[in-house]
Amino acid sequence: MEITLEHVTKYFKEKRGIKEAVRDVSLRLTPGVWGLLGANGSGKTTLMRMLCGIMQPTSGCILCDGLDISLSGGSYRERLGYLPQEFGFYPEFTVRRYLEYIAALKGLPDDTANTRITKLLAQLTLDEVRDKRIVKLSGGMKRRVGIAQALLNEPELLILDEPTSGLDPGERVRFRNLLSELSRDRIVLISTHIVSDVEYIASRIAIMKEGGILLTGTPPELISRMHGQVCECVIPPEALARCEQNLHIVNLRNEEDRRLRIRYLGGPDEVPGAVSCAPCLEDLFLHLFPQEERNTVI
Repeated sequence: MEITLEHVTKYFKEKRGIKEAVRDVSLRLTPGVWGLLGANGSGKTTLMRMLCGIMQPTSGCILCDGLDISLSGGSYRERLGYLPQEFGFYPEFTVRRYLEYIAALKGLPDDTANTRITKLLAQLTLDEVRDKRIVKLSGGMKRRVGIAQALLNEPELLILDEPTSGLDPGERVRFRNLLSELSRDRIVLISTHIVSDVEYIASRIAIMKEGGILLTGTPPELISRMHGQVCECVIPPEALARCEQNLHIVNLRNEEDRRLRIRYLGGPDEVPGAVSCAPCLEDLFLHLFPQEERNTVI
C-alpha cells in the first residue's frame, strides 16, 4: 500500500473569517512507522481526519495506490484502521462486547469476528479483562481496547491520533513497543506532540507547523540539523536569572555542589565553560516550537 497526499489544503469558515487548518501538504506514505509531530493546534488532527475520509480537503487530493480515496467508496475504509484521541463506547460495554459491536459495524461475518477478537485479546494482553466494563479499565488498557478495535479488519493503514495521551511513562513504553511490532506489514501513522512517542520507533517523521509540513526525514536526519547547536554548562545559582534572559534553556538540573547544570540551544561561546553535546529530537522540537518548552528540574 502507498498513500500519497498531493497539495492537500483545508479551510474552515469561522465568524471571524476563514481559517486555514492544513496548508498545501504533500507526502508519500509507505509501510513502516511514520510520525506526524507538531504542537497542539498545528493541524495534525484535521490532516488525520482527511486521511480517514471523515472530511474532504478544500483542495488537493489523497490517493491510495494511485486512486483518489473520495472515489474508492468502501474499499478504502476496509483497508483502514483508526484510533481517534477519544473513542466512544456505551458505559455498559465490556471489552469483548464492545469489540463484537465494532466488528458488526465494520460488516465482519460472525465467525471471522470471533476469530479476530480472540486473537487480538491475546495479542494485546486483554484476555484477563475481556468481560470487564471498559469504564473500569486503566488508561493503558483503554488504549489497548482502542487499538484492538482499529485492528479488527486487519488494516493495511493504521492511523493513531495522540495514542499515548494520558498514559503513564511505563504504559507509553509498552504501547510504543506494540506499535513497532504492528508496523511490519502495514503503514502506521502516529500523530503526537510527545517527541518520545516517535523518536525511537518511527522510520520517518514529518514535522507539522501552522498547518504545513515544515520538515520530513528519518530521526537521525532531523536530529543532525541541530549538531553544534546544543550545549551544556554548569553555573552558580545566582547566574540563572541572567542565563534565562539570554539563552534558550531546554533543561535544568541541580548538581550535588548546589550549582546548576543547564542544557541550552546555542553555541559554546555563549557561556564560559560551555561544551557542545549530542542533540536529540526533542532539541529540534523545542527549537521549532519554543512555546512548547517545559524546563525540567531534577
